[in-house]
Amino acid sequence: MGIQVDIDIAKCTGCAHCRDVCPVNVFELRPRTEMPDVVDDPTVAAKFQFRGEKSLAVLGPECIVCEACLFECEGECILITDDEGHIHRSTYK
Repeated sequence: MGIQVDIDIAKCTGCAHCRDVCPVNVFELRPRTEMPDVVDDPTVAAKFQFRGEKSLAVLGPECIVCEACLFECEGECILITDDEGHIHRSTYK
């Protein structure tokens, strides 16, 4: 079983913090126009501004579970399942 990184796109604000702190470049921002069916989560919208991009875990299996992204994610939208099946959830600092 390998490492899996999932992003709840509806909660992603496009803040780019995950991309900026990831030491192994798991994340890539893509224009939200590529995801026209995504509806922003209203509970996240009440706290943060949504931007013109969304994050995708394009290299999820490369994740080293350092958890840097989990502490920086505004929308608390990242979920990492490590190679032992343990789940790590984002909690904005």
